[in-house]
Amino acid sequence: MLRAAGHRAWLVDPGAAPACDVLLALHARRSASSVVRSREEAPERPIVVALTGTDLYVDIHRDEEAKRSLALADLLIALHGRAAEELPAGMREKVRVVPQSAPPVRATRHASTGTFEVAVVGHLRDEKDPLRTALAARLLPEASRVRVVHAGAPLTPAWKRAALREERENPRYRYVGELPLAKARALIARARVMALTSRLEGGANVVSEAVAAGTPILASRIPAMEAILGEGHPGLFEYGDTEALAALLERAERDPAFLRELARRSRALRGALSPRRERDRLMAAMNEAARLAKE
Repeated sequence: MLRAAGHRAWLVDPGAAPACDVLLALHARRSASSVVRSREEAPERPIVVALTGTDLYVDIHRDEEAKRSLALADLLIALHGRAAEELPAGMREKVRVVPQSAPPVRATRHASTGTFEVAVVGHLRDEKDPLRTALAARLLPEASRVRVVHAGAPLTPAWKRAALREERENPRYRYVGELPLAKARALIARARVMALTSRLEGGANVVSEAVAAGTPILASRIPAMEAILGEGHPGLFEYGDTEALAALLERAERDPAFLRELARRSRALRGALSPRRERDRLMAAMNEAARLAKE
């Protein structure tokens, strides 16, 4: 997006930043060394720090390097409108919201397999609570046609073992491992529902993928999802509540009007999560940073 707008942009590993007009640091903690060295070597150079979910809900509350990145940044990029709530009051005016987007997806006809496919797309790590949808599927009536298809890389051997064990023991769960981006998008587009069960999220790009495809969304009620989907979204459930998620899965399968309403809600968000909006917001933030360099 930066290059398409006429900027010269390149990626570097954390550490010394090459000569540039603006430093865009991805992740407050992991890019902390770049932030510090940029401020030391070129005090006039504006610094923009893009905040992840781990930044917002973990690191900035306990990690000194992440806190220092916040203090040194001229602007902070967040992916949803409630992110500033996690910041000290004096830093909230630095926040610029740049919503994540996904490209338009061609309409996909659901395969007539006799199943009600539920997509889970996300790496297997603690913050994602990745097997919650599989556990919820276990609670469904015997006649349910729900089948959970889970795509994502296991970030530890223990999570891989857990997913494979769940697949062996749960006939409603299939683990397909990490997929190429195009295949992951195709899974989301063809699914009857996408489930996101995270404990924390900075923005969750899979939500943007579901919105682009018009796929109904069920998600844990966390600040990011309330900000993006709306606090009144009918597909929200309390984090970790297996029974509540099972009830939503059953309702989505059995109640066509509910499923249509969830799909309508996804389609209604396309403007807010469009590539054009993301590009415009990002360019506005970077242009603001460039103006700071001239002051």
